[in-house]
Amino acid sequence: MANKNTRRNENLKGYAFMAPWILGFLAFTLFPFLATLYLSFSSVRATILGYEITWTGLENYHTAFLKNTEFVPALGEFLSMVLPNTFVILVVSFIIAYLLGRIKKGRGLFRTIYFLPVIIMSGPVMSQILSSSTAITGAQRPADVTQLFIYQIINNYSRPLASVFTGVFENISTILWFTGIPIVLFINALQKINPSMYEAARIDAANEWQILWKITLPQLKPVAQVAAIFTIVQLGISDHSTVYTLINTATGNLSGGLGYAATYAWVYSLLVMAVIGLAFLILRQPKGGGRTYEE
Repeated sequence: MANKNTRRNENLKGYAFMAPWILGFLAFTLFPFLATLYLSFSSVRATILGYEITWTGLENYHTAFLKNTEFVPALGEFLSMVLPNTFVILVVSFIIAYLLGRIKKGRGLFRTIYFLPVIIMSGPVMSQILSSSTAITGAQRPADVTQLFIYQIINNYSRPLASVFTGVFENISTILWFTGIPIVLFINALQKINPSMYEAARIDAANEWQILWKITLPQLKPVAQVAAIFTIVQLGISDHSTVYTLINTATGNLSGGLGYAATYAWVYSLLVMAVIGLAFLILRQPKGGGRTYEE
């Protein structure tokens, strides 16, 4: 009996500590989640007495996909932006983390330098810099990517691939801005790899390229999944997403725009989750842990 009372008291203490999080989840996550779902099937109008909500069924979704001339193209623009940028951000982050791991002196300083943009550059600050039209930006015109020799080679091979290359080149500052957190994740993952695996591979006469592909990269797949999720979500809520801009614009429209904003948000969320699912499929660990150098 005493053990039951003790266990019950421990459970009550646990629930008491969890209560703030549970209340916060119910108030700021679950309720907005369900409310937004309901609003996506409704027409919402602002009146003197408050918001007037009228159930309209699938009308908002019908308007979004068949009548709105901006929403569907914006979804396509988001995909064309997030897919190549996420890949480039992960690759650049891994390369920087891999090189930082090999630096013996000043490693902490370089880590701080690469992480500073995440701390200093808030979203509004970055938007102001990218959209600035001062005399300085007028004097310093961006380089014409189409004149680069490598661009001409890619363009002759594949025009869509050349378009992706141009977008990545023009958004290089944004790409570097999003590498801060993935770099930290990759550095921590690299430090957790058992050094004895590298030693055994070198004893077996494996070169650095074989070690990279057979040991390092397979060990980083779980962390790459986390970094991919973070990057996709961050790109999705950044000012570079046209869909996110449409949602903000519709939210500010008091004559029925809130229902459309909820519809846009739900479709957009499902699309983002689909992209995250694609990243999981690509970066998933094969059954049995995948092939390693020992195999």
